[in-house]
Amino acid sequence: MMEASEFDRSLGMELYATSSPGCGGRLRAEVEDFAVEELAPDQRYGRGRYLVVEVEKAGWETHHLVRDLSRQLQISQKRFSWAGTKDKNAVTRQRMSIYGLEEGELVRANLPGVRIRALGRSDRPVSLGDLRGNRFAVRIREIDLDDAEAARRLEAVTGEIRALGGLPNYFGVQRFGEVRPVTHLVGEALVRGDPEGAAMIYLALPFPGEPESTRAARERLLADRDFSLALKEYPLRLRYERAMMARLQEEGDFARSFDVLAENLRRLFVHAYQSLLYNRILSRRMKSGLPLGRAVEGDVVCFSKDGLPNPDKLQAVDGSNLSAVNRLADRGRAFVTLPLFGYGSEFAGGLPGEIERAVLAEEGVELSDFRVDANPGLGSPGSRRAALLRVDPVVVVEEGSSALLKFDLPPGSYATVVLREYMKA
Repeated sequence: MMEASEFDRSLGMELYATSSPGCGGRLRAEVEDFAVEELAPDQRYGRGRYLVVEVEKAGWETHHLVRDLSRQLQISQKRFSWAGTKDKNAVTRQRMSIYGLEEGELVRANLPGVRIRALGRSDRPVSLGDLRGNRFAVRIREIDLDDAEAARRLEAVTGEIRALGGLPNYFGVQRFGEVRPVTHLVGEALVRGDPEGAAMIYLALPFPGEPESTRAARERLLADRDFSLALKEYPLRLRYERAMMARLQEEGDFARSFDVLAENLRRLFVHAYQSLLYNRILSRRMKSGLPLGRAVEGDVVCFSKDGLPNPDKLQAVDGSNLSAVNRLADRGRAFVTLPLFGYGSEFAGGLPGEIERAVLAEEGVELSDFRVDANPGLGSPGSRRAALLRVDPVVVVEEGSSALLKFDLPPGSYATVVLREYMKA
């Protein structure tokens, strides 16, 4: 294991699982360098209320795409459903369903970088349960090594990953915001009972990666809280911030101003704070020398459903079942889990539970705080997540100082967690 960069540590990803040096390089030099395709079960479509489509897009975040498609098709965003949100700076292919739309109406949809193909109709919408995983093909460019040394380093990392049986299942930087990583900070303020602070972080905290005019507008709002002026200065592309400010002008209720956001977006804030704490627990477990792929007494494990971890079925581990659980874990049918803290969470036992309690105590928050009394719709009962990410990348070194990585990941896991091990940058 190696200590990670300062930025990664700020998001709880304190360690690399592999010790081999990385190749460096650059990601997303071109949109086409990052390709993601959903892995969905084979399904025959017939009749039904929902039109199921395959959407291939480049340069679009899923929520923004749905917003603009709903305008062109002149229907509510609520009639769209999908299994997973995809990166903006990537070429992605995913399925969506649209309630009550006829295939012929798709001719009204004409967005740059977007292709839509009708697959058929169904009696139920596309949902998270339809997603079997994601297939990635990612190119790292500008590797400042000769081909032989790049290949040696990449092969060494691959060997370590295979020996470990996978990687720590960290939440990647996208969970917190790539250009402006504030999502977890908003969630933390909500959990701490400060909805005004949460709203102002979301609306006004500037970051270096933004355009200068946007940073200046945020700084003025942070200083004077003049929402009327900010609505004149904020660019139109910041639609969510503008909608919240308009609500604050009308009602002045900071907690309820989040209600103007789409449900899956407003839930991200507390979920991102949960993810930060999860990452810290995972790092602490690694430092303690506890395994990720096998259980110890006190752990809480989940079992597989269709080959994937199913956090709805949990089992506490003690001396009476430890051997049986680890036999299942060795066969990929049981998974050690760590908590996504919520008001309904329970701590593990033994040393795993001590780590969980210590991380929460260091934060100075309690499980009940995740209710978010000022706006319960923003809270979370909590869940658990597998500690180990099972992945087996294939790497090809290309001429021209680049390398192509291909791998499959289960739903909810992050490609950047794999790539950081190879790049160490």
